[in-house]
Amino acid sequence: MRHSTRGDVDPFIVMDVMEAARRAEAAGRHIIHMEVGQPGTGAPEAAKAALIAEMTDPLGYTVGLGLPELRARIARHYADWYGVDLDPGRVVITSGASGAFLLAFSALFDNDARVGLGTPCYPSYRQILKAVGLTPVDIPTTFAQRFQPRPEDVAAHDLDGLIIASPANPTGTMLDRPELAALADACAARDAALISDEIDHGIDYDTAPATALQVTDDVYVVNSFSKYFSMTGWRVGWMIVPQDHVRRVERLAQNMFICAPHAAQRLALHAMDCTEELEANKAVYAANRALMIEGLQAAGLTRFAPPDGAFYVYVDVSDYTDDALGFADEILEKAGVAVTPGLDFDTRRGHHWLRFSYARSTQDIREGLARLARFMQARAS
Repeated sequence: MRHSTRGDVDPFIVMDVMEAARRAEAAGRHIIHMEVGQPGTGAPEAAKAALIAEMTDPLGYTVGLGLPELRARIARHYADWYGVDLDPGRVVITSGASGAFLLAFSALFDNDARVGLGTPCYPSYRQILKAVGLTPVDIPTTFAQRFQPRPEDVAAHDLDGLIIASPANPTGTMLDRPELAALADACAARDAALISDEIDHGIDYDTAPATALQVTDDVYVVNSFSKYFSMTGWRVGWMIVPQDHVRRVERLAQNMFICAPHAAQRLALHAMDCTEELEANKAVYAANRALMIEGLQAAGLTRFAPPDGAFYVYVDVSDYTDDALGFADEILEKAGVAVTPGLDFDTRRGHHWLRFSYARSTQDIREGLARLARFMQARAS
């Protein structure tokens, strides 16, 4: 049977690592999961209890833009966290952040548009762009610039759009307000669209992240309930779009998805008021971050930028290998620790890098680091 070239995208390597770890567990091994950016906690307990109490009412379609009460609550969230006065009419509820990216790329770009990605970056940006007929443009970043793109990259690469992420995946580095403003100005000067991935907001340690909405309204902001709100499996996110783009995005959402899952939207609404439980989760990530920084350095894995936010450390392992995929396989096989090779995030330079996630329990992180230290010691002897 004939097929479309839209399906000729690279695999999401972290999902392949998860499958290899699953097979090892099925064979009876105990695996420490440092490969995936998934909180070890579930949705907030109070939110689940509230949803269960509502389940006597039948679930059905919601309007395409999402439950009005959830959109209003998200607008209040921007006032509470960032001091931004946001019209709820600009909020679009999506089927996870992935659904938001599909809507954003479809609404903003025509075929073959050039969309910049500061590498290393979240790999699915590139693959979704390819699948919808757009051209991802890798912008190599450096340790010195904390793995973030620069304003001059927009003109230098002749971009129609730019995707930024703060905190970034896989590095955990952030952009401050002046840096966001400079990137927004550079995009405006070239009439290039700006998309700001803010799905790890709320998971920060020393400095709270800025939102692109604090510096411009001419931006698509993508966020999700998966990370801070600990709702990965519920597949619900949101997007803020300029006022004159709302109807365009609504038409696309109606036809592509009808709506995000109704139950997930209800749970998300309740989760936004579970601050005490969510902040307790964040305290675990902070403890894990300290353990991870100390433990990686003790194991001899010292070349990384300490993460400002999220729950990742991106480590240069070029002193030990030029095959990160094989190195990750070796760590899984010999140490029982699942980690993600950098090829997921940077197709050109990722063979020298590994990403370690510290989203799981502190006990798991401590045990995983002890296993890594033994593995590195044995490898050196």
